[in-house]
Amino acid sequence: MIGGRRLRADERRPSAAGREVYLLGCRIDALTFTATLSAIDLLVQARKPVQHCVVNAAKIVLMQKDHRLRKIVSECPLVNADGQSVVWAARILGLALPERVAGIDLFVALLGMAEERGYGVYFLGATHDIVAATVRRARREHPDLRVSGWHDGYLDEGRDDVVTMVREARPDILFVGMPSPRKEYWLAENLERLAVPFSMGVGGSFDVYAGRLRRAPLWMQRVGLEWLYRLAQEPSRMWRRYLFGNAAFARLILEELLSRTRLAGLVRGDSANGPSAKGKR
Repeated sequence: MIGGRRLRADERRPSAAGREVYLLGCRIDALTFTATLSAIDLLVQARKPVQHCVVNAAKIVLMQKDHRLRKIVSECPLVNADGQSVVWAARILGLALPERVAGIDLFVALLGMAEERGYGVYFLGATHDIVAATVRRARREHPDLRVSGWHDGYLDEGRDDVVTMVREARPDILFVGMPSPRKEYWLAENLERLAVPFSMGVGGSFDVYAGRLRRAPLWMQRVGLEWLYRLAQEPSRMWRRYLFGNAAFARLILEELLSRTRLAGLVRGDSANGPSAKGKR
């Protein structure tokens, strides 16, 4: 349920993976990192344009009031838990999410898979210098990678030439390095015209891969403090998202937990007062 309303059946797109959980109304595929890569490989081979999405605490909070974003995410055939807090919250609520599948890790792994499979990739997003640096590193680390093209993410409203460029380049995988919810909106609006088998929003991954931002140490990633490391690098840009977003997410999880606890208490109470209990009196 989101915003007091459950998603209708026609708002849900069948999961590409088949194993899923619902956290605060958001469908998340319960897949390991390796299983996610296998699922993406199958989606690319299917040749039908699909949009992939990862969710963190901030995006799930935003989905509570942004109906457009909520619908877009619900229609993605593959949705992964990008934030460690999402995995922990799911487990607190008794939902089986095996592990975090971070967007940047998936992006890097897909470069390797694309090189191995011969898939063409297109890089769209960030500034001209950042996306150019991203492409240079990708080519250096994956010499056999087929780069179908690249373009910065500064797109004017209603601009169609970039969509045309991507479509004519005929990549198998499109990486879109834009912030949320802009990347979700843009992909949903242009998915069919792009005609790319697999499109993935990668947020700020180009900035990290190109070296403008540093990735948090592994121990911080494992204990769920990667957001703090990011905040230290971009405090003026990220403080509102993390301060208010994380607090709102924690509140929503607590409310859900209390709601489930009350419901369980009511069920136990009804059982105790049911016909079998009365018959024993």
